[in-house]
Amino acid sequence: MWMSLFFVLPALVSSHMIEVPASKKECFFEDLHINDKMTVTYQVGGGGHLDIDFWLADPDNHALGKHLKQSTGTVSITAKKDGRHEYCFSNQMSTVVDKMVSFNVHGVIYVDDDDIISPIEREIRSLANGLTTVKDEQEYIVVRERTHRNTAESTNARVKWWSVLQAGVLFTVVAWQVYYLKSFFEVKRAF
Repeated sequence: MWMSLFFVLPALVSSHMIEVPASKKECFFEDLHINDKMTVTYQVGGGGHLDIDFWLADPDNHALGKHLKQSTGTVSITAKKDGRHEYCFSNQMSTVVDKMVSFNVHGVIYVDDDDIISPIEREIRSLANGLTTVKDEQEYIVVRERTHRNTAESTNARVKWWSVLQAGVLFTVVAWQVYYLKSFFEVKRAF
């Protein structure tokens, strides 16, 4: 019974990192059946203002979830009809900067199992869903930490070069002042 349940109830989980070019969109799809569940979680990890447009549509191209200019987001749906559900990341608002997007797609295939599932199996599935949520949150935190580290390193580099420039200007001004003051104290003889 356990093995048959293992093959009947696969949970779909995948994690991706994509680059969405400026003025373009990247679309993906999942084939779902009625009552299948799907969750898409995303985070922009690099490029410009760290925002992107996202939408999820059903087979009739009706929007089931839409986020405009968001850096992170989660959309969960339960399929109301069979067919190809499409989700897209759009960077069409940016004409210059490419965006790096990390996203996870997870889903559960629906099986009417009220008569064959025991309470312990139900708890195991609940724990598995909780672990998946924790894993997704950890991936989000890793991408967020990387983004903040890159920002801090960029700021430190700018401060360093600004300090070097200030020191160069300071030494140049000091050298000019010494030369200029020295010219006041030179004795000029006319023969």
